[in-house]
Amino acid sequence: MQDSVTVRMAAPADKIWPLVSDITNTGRFSPETFAAEWLGGATEPAVGVKFRGHVNRNGWGLKYWTVCRIITCEPGREFAFTVLGPGGISINTWTYRFEPVEGGTDVTESFHLHSTPALRVYWLLAGRARTKTNVDGMRETLNRIKAFVE
Repeated sequence: MQDSVTVRMAAPADKIWPLVSDITNTGRFSPETFAAEWLGGATEPAVGVKFRGHVNRNGWGLKYWTVCRIITCEPGREFAFTVLGPGGISINTWTYRFEPVEGGTDVTESFHLHSTPALRVYWLLAGRARTKTNVDGMRETLNRIKAFVE
């Protein structure tokens, strides 16, 4: 289960990237993740840094938190983190890529649900609905960022 959304923004990548990579901004732009904080004394993004995201799943009241680890941190180019499950296994990876274009930047947000037996069952039961929710959420997140930077 994976998908992506791209939104063109009339701003340079170096203006957009800090908004995405500072996870304390997440609640400002995401329709599901309403807050996030750095863990382990971290105060800024770097590969290996962990943070906790607070989620209001589907916006209907199921609230929980997840621990995530940054796996890619290239200013102005790419930011990615993986959601960690039991035993520290990667469950879902979220990636933001920044591609310069004339007049701005194409920002692509994507998700990739990792392949484990339990997640394959989840995909069979809820994959279409969850993919639609994720795509709609990514589009809303990127459009909120676009409105802010433009």
